[in-house]
Amino acid sequence: FIKPASTAVVVNEGETGAVAYPPLTKNLHHEIELVVAIGKAGKNIKAADAQQYIYGYAVGLDMTRRDLQGEMKKQGRPWEIGKAFEQSAPIGPIVPAAKAGDVANAEISLQVNGTDRQRSTVGKLIWNIGETIEHLSTAWELQPGDLIFTGTPEGVAAVVAGDLLVGEVAGLPKLSVKIV
Repeated sequence: FIKPASTAVVVNEGETGAVAYPPLTKNLHHEIELVVAIGKAGKNIKAADAQQYIYGYAVGLDMTRRDLQGEMKKQGRPWEIGKAFEQSAPIGPIVPAAKAGDVANAEISLQVNGTDRQRSTVGKLIWNIGETIEHLSTAWELQPGDLIFTGTPEGVAAVVAGDLLVGEVAGLPKLSVKIV
């Protein structure tokens, strides 16, 4: 699936962003993710060389209209209606790679209204950062400014209007978002 420009909500450090509960759904889910910002163009990038193409990292949320995504899966259709709606990709500030610490092994977590929903480490994701970049770069040339959401740990669940989501990846600024 894709995340068009209209999906992005950039939340500055120390602020709480507002994300509108989207139309057409009764089952909006959160997915906390590490976001990789590409810094230079590349195609057919080897996993071992991937770090050279990374500008930096951020904390992101991949918001999903799960009921619509499920219906598209049943029909064998693309998931865009469930994944690529306005404000479905809030992210925190992008931190240059040299200042981000060991994000490949960092703890990743999400709290909803102060209660843990997701907690794991980036290192437990199915594909590591290098493998993800290698795979994506075989399909198309990655460009500066491309944002890669790397996957989410277990604990994905529904949210409702009024919920406060606080996501963290150790070494990066927290991402705070209120569903309105």
